[in-house]
Amino acid sequence: MGTLTQFSSAAELVNGLESDKLDVAFIGSVPTLTFLSQGHDISVIGGAMTNGHGYVIKSEFADKDEQGVEILKGRNVASVKNSVQDAELQILLKNAHIEIGEGADKVNIVYFDSQKDAYAAPLNKNIDAASAYSPYTSLAKSQGYKVVYYCAHEKALENQPCCRQVAKTSAVKDNPNTFTALERAFIKAYHLTQSDHAKTIKDVKKYIDIEEDFIETEVYGGFSVSSPDPDKQGTLTLKDTIVELGYTEDFDIEPHYNTDIYKKALDSILAESKDDIYSSLKEHFDDYE
Repeated sequence: MGTLTQFSSAAELVNGLESDKLDVAFIGSVPTLTFLSQGHDISVIGGAMTNGHGYVIKSEFADKDEQGVEILKGRNVASVKNSVQDAELQILLKNAHIEIGEGADKVNIVYFDSQKDAYAAPLNKNIDAASAYSPYTSLAKSQGYKVVYYCAHEKALENQPCCRQVAKTSAVKDNPNTFTALERAFIKAYHLTQSDHAKTIKDVKKYIDIEEDFIETEVYGGFSVSSPDPDKQGTLTLKDTIVELGYTEDFDIEPHYNTDIYKKALDSILAESKDDIYSSLKEHFDDYE
């Protein structure tokens, strides 16, 4: 039986992996990439969530949802440094030719240490908007905020990988069967989420105690996809983007992107039991490996 351990930051998670206190951690895609660029002994072995991020704004500044980043002009926006939410906002601002900084035609980004802190920031009268991901977006809507954008609805942000499954590179090489067994469990868990919505919502509520309607929206509303697929191509594209944005220097990710574990796990399940859900995972892997 595994133990679920919660940490407060991506840096703590990487330290936990490298000191052998953790076997696998779910770490945001952008911090994973920056840690890799710094030479940490970690590898991506699978995925978790794709899309699911966005920004919310106080209703006094927006009368409806999804008006886009233009409504952030002249506003103070809470975000998290070294996060996919921040990278996406910078991409959209760049595409809209909106500068970052203070002024009526600019967007002033104020950085916080965690998503939890960023979400709480608009309680301060000086902060007008904040980054959000599941389930913060639904919570924000229930509290009267408007959604600035959902990344799933932005052409520039399609198939944007969020958390990745990360493990210590040497551990994966030394114990491939252990990690393959773990990946089989994640794949079967994904199958459950797709085949039994009621049980999934009940299970999620044990860990995220919000109204079931919000869980339904976040899990099945089309704003995000939770899948164990490594989504290598999407992550490579994101790596190029954050290098371009100046987050990090370019680096060779290939030695640290292990898709073999996931492939072996999925192939072994398909050898035992084929259905539409498992077959769709195989199709996605073949397209985006």
